[in-house]
Amino acid sequence: MRSFKRFSVMAAVFMVLVIGVAFYGAPAFGQQKYVLKFNHVLGAKEPYHQGFLNWAKSVEEKTKGGLKIEVFHSAQLGVEEDIIEQIRAGANIGQNTDSARMGNYVPGIAIMNGPYFAENLEDVAKLRNNSPTVKGFLDELANKHGLKVLSFSWVQGYRHFFTNKPIRTPEDLKGLRIRTPPAPIWQESVRALGATPVALAFGDMYPALQQKAMDGVELVYNNIPAGRFYEVLKYVSETRHIMLVNFEVISAKWFSALPPDYQKILVEECDKAGIETSKLIMDKLEKEVKADLTTKRGMVVTDNVNLAAFKKAGEKAYEVLKIADVKNKVFKEIGKK
Repeated sequence: MRSFKRFSVMAAVFMVLVIGVAFYGAPAFGQQKYVLKFNHVLGAKEPYHQGFLNWAKSVEEKTKGGLKIEVFHSAQLGVEEDIIEQIRAGANIGQNTDSARMGNYVPGIAIMNGPYFAENLEDVAKLRNNSPTVKGFLDELANKHGLKVLSFSWVQGYRHFFTNKPIRTPEDLKGLRIRTPPAPIWQESVRALGATPVALAFGDMYPALQQKAMDGVELVYNNIPAGRFYEVLKYVSETRHIMLVNFEVISAKWFSALPPDYQKILVEECDKAGIETSKLIMDKLEKEVKADLTTKRGMVVTDNVNLAAFKKAGEKAYEVLKIADVKNKVFKEIGKK
């Protein structure tokens, strides 16, 4: 009789567990697991890839395995613009992108990838903490377009012109076809600085240069060895025309379905990994890559680049896109002249 009672109690406990699984989608002794598939166009050897792996590790540890991030390099999940549309539809996918592409949805936010907008990591920190205008843009992206920006603490470095002739002034770029990402602020920035912009996916640059369909690129130093661009380009002109601030974007719908503590961890760890990766790039890796390219890969750094001329020319991009007033407003908010 006692055995029968013991069996009945165990059966009742089992039924409670089964009901818990049916209602909550996870064992009663655990909790529902979430997976974020995170895509980026950069190679596996780029510092960003390791930074994303560090972010994924921290999130998995702090959620005790409840939230896992799977990182895909080299656009393994697809082209950036296609991924962004999947994100908007609510898929559990993330993308490393930029304010230029976000400007396709909220035009004003494109200023953050304009010529000489952010010029150091302190500027980026002020944009995060001191700009109501930028916060309003982020809210609009999430509420109206389904794009949740987890962080823009990720800085890839300064973009320079890499070509087969020395570039010292905007006039030197005249007639040169320079690759840009397919977004208005990129194209108008390169046009304002003197070149002819050619929109092209990241992965198509090398063959286009090899076939002389393009005359150069504007990239950060760390992109060059990863893409072997030193094989087809000779000169680097350090114009520093854009500090590349990246946005880590996921679905606002998917984000809102996460437990609140997971949301907090996802955002905080993304910011933390971004700041660490950015400092590593700016303080150390850019210098190391430059040294390698010039001493071992045969690249030449152009001297006497007229930065004042490039800064003056870059203003036209904001005027053409009618976002100069927005730029000035944000500058005032962060105390930048």
